[in-house]
Amino acid sequence: MVNAWTVASIVAVVAGLVGFFTVLRGSAFAAHAVPNGSFAGAAGASLLGISTLIGLGVFSLLGALGIGLLGRRGRLDAVTALALVMMLALGSLFLSFSTEYAQETYSLLFGEVLGISSNEVAPTAALALLCVAAIALVYRPLLLSSVLAEVGEARGVSAFRMELCFLLVLALASTMTVPVVGTLLIFSLMIGPPAAARSFTDRPLVAMGLSVAIALATVWSAIAASYQTNYPVGFFVGTISAGAYALGRAWAAWRGRRPSSRVHTLLDADTGAVPTIIT
Repeated sequence: MVNAWTVASIVAVVAGLVGFFTVLRGSAFAAHAVPNGSFAGAAGASLLGISTLIGLGVFSLLGALGIGLLGRRGRLDAVTALALVMMLALGSLFLSFSTEYAQETYSLLFGEVLGISSNEVAPTAALALLCVAAIALVYRPLLLSSVLAEVGEARGVSAFRMELCFLLVLALASTMTVPVVGTLLIFSLMIGPPAAARSFTDRPLVAMGLSVAIALATVWSAIAASYQTNYPVGFFVGTISAGAYALGRAWAAWRGRRPSSRVHTLLDADTGAVPTIIT
């Protein structure tokens, strides 16, 4: 249980931070495709008898690079879908070679938070620190590119490079989170809390902090509820995430606020990168 609380907390922090930019950039499909596609790498690693983290990392990076490079001159949604289909097809092929990894495959899809071993804590923490450092390094240009790409280009911030940086951070986050919460659950954790946070505030740093707080509350509540009821952790993660978003939308509707209509607040308040442009 100590390992479960520790690693789930680490995952929640990373999901809240990366998820903020996922929602801000409208990249929910990519956030769904990269973790699910990385499942093929884990299946291949299991077949070869090596660490699943290696397989997850390789396929996450390949998927992110493929989406970023091919999407530059094509429809991003079509490229993302094709990358997902290709990686899932490879995963199906790898699994067809052996039937000995059913339990491990299940845990990669749905997570096994309550089965975290002590030797998984350190690698997860190391990857999390790397992910947070990457976000801190590109925070300002990534924020500008996410909200006002044309203004960013005029200021020398390449939208393509920022898209590639974001996808690589997403791949890194997928590598560390999939073994803990699974490919099907990291998506809800990376979308629900950040989307709810953006409904409550337009200020980016505040929204990121609130996103992390909601993600932490989600995984803590899910673990406690799963322990008490013996129901899957994933059920509670998905339900609580959806509930948080619904609450956020209700709050935004009550206050008559629309986050997308206050771009000047989003940029001026915390970065000072762009003057008031859109009201």
